[in-house]
Amino acid sequence: MKSAVIVFPGSNCDRDVQVALRQITGREPTMVWHGDSELGKHDLVVLPGGFSFGDYLRCGAISALSPIMKAVVAHAERGGAVLAICNGFQIACESGMLPGVLMNNASGRFVCRPVGMTVASTDTAFTGGYDAGQPVTIPVAHHDGNYFADDATLDRLEGEGRIVFRYAENDNPNGSARDIAGIASANGRVVGMMPHPERVCDERLGGTDGRAMFRSAMEALA
Repeated sequence: MKSAVIVFPGSNCDRDVQVALRQITGREPTMVWHGDSELGKHDLVVLPGGFSFGDYLRCGAISALSPIMKAVVAHAERGGAVLAICNGFQIACESGMLPGVLMNNASGRFVCRPVGMTVASTDTAFTGGYDAGQPVTIPVAHHDGNYFADDATLDRLEGEGRIVFRYAENDNPNGSARDIAGIASANGRVVGMMPHPERVCDERLGGTDGRAMFRSAMEALA
């Protein structure tokens, strides 16, 4: 599986994703600068977390206009896989790859801690290695992770099985609608989520609940 990690000014989780992909896939991912216009041929593209462009305007709004994003959107439209994590989720929504928007946390505070979640859908390129309803613990680190969409969109996501992760009962860190922690595109090839699976891929760093996401992608894209 050939993978690429997009690097924006202010990205701070790109190297975490790079390490996780290297360890799990056995191949070095391509680090692609946001100002490039060519993506190259890759099976998986990751939009990593961080504070791209300092989170000016709306989080992810400026990054969504970066030259490389035209190539990333085209990759997704061709059926390519995209994993959008934290700030990457915000960028994916701002670029139209996923519906909805990420707003300020309901508490008004930055939240950085492990959170409990359940796997709501295994029908994506990234969750086939989990069991439906499986509890997992994955850390969050964000100020603007409060997922919002109108009721019609939320109902459509529910009806089409496109809610991928939900925060566990009484562990919603940001006020996200219907406890949504991650959603998928209609074909299950684009997944956006606020928690950071790349941070729980090594037991020495506190857990391995994120490894199945990258292994699932390897199998789905083989």
